[in-house]
Amino acid sequence: MIPERRGNFKRGRHFPNEAGSQYDFHLVAKREQLADEVTPRILRSPLAVRIKDNFLDQGERRLLDFLCARLPQSVTPDHLTGLGLFGAFVVFAGYGATHIHPGFLWLATFGLVVHWFGDSLDGSLARYRKIERQLYGHFLDFSVDAISCLLIFSGIGFSTYVRLDAALFALVGYYMLWLFVLLNCQISRHLQLSFLSTGPTEFRLILIGINSLMYFSGIQQWRFAGQVFSLYDLVFVGIGGVSIVLFLVNARHVARKLALEDSAKSQRASVTSLSGQM
Repeated sequence: MIPERRGNFKRGRHFPNEAGSQYDFHLVAKREQLADEVTPRILRSPLAVRIKDNFLDQGERRLLDFLCARLPQSVTPDHLTGLGLFGAFVVFAGYGATHIHPGFLWLATFGLVVHWFGDSLDGSLARYRKIERQLYGHFLDFSVDAISCLLIFSGIGFSTYVRLDAALFALVGYYMLWLFVLLNCQISRHLQLSFLSTGPTEFRLILIGINSLMYFSGIQQWRFAGQVFSLYDLVFVGIGGVSIVLFLVNARHVARKLALEDSAKSQRASVTSLSGQM
């Protein structure tokens, strides 16, 4: 005879385990339901595994650790975040001033170095000193990154070398990649910081190389369909195009993976429901 629980609880089936206690399938199903309700809150946590496989990761990590150990105690992560944002303003000003003289490209390059110093060191210093503020730091970092990218790409578009629409197209692609990074972090708690072995540091170096090419090669333009284009327009349209393709490929991959996980989860729920009716 199979014992049943009576009273204020819903009637359910119980099966003894090896220790002689009993399993209530309705209770198990309720616990799984509660776990499903709690899980999204966990996934929304900024505590995520950082994934970096860019070319310069190990060398940059050693350099950042070296700098963190030698920064004065009066320097805080917030100071470095502000410094990185200041560097983005310098980049914007340097590109915009190329209408006055091409030499201002070196000011933009200097701004990129300052931006790297502040943007890369703020989180590294917090982790090195063990003074991380997970929620605040996560929110502030991505907010400032969004402003910095807007300044850098719009500055490129206001220069004499790149059309504004080409620079903004590259910005759209960059933002789409960061949108994928945030969505993927929300779902999987994996913070992917590089694509095609290229991260923010490598991208800054690419921009520095383009700045050098602009300065030494000058403006190379031609007319097409009544519009004036340059070689650099094609470069930034290409950057935007590659970024959008990466977004589509990675989004499709993650969507298929999540569909399989949801299907397996539904199958487990069906099995649990059937077991509860036995």
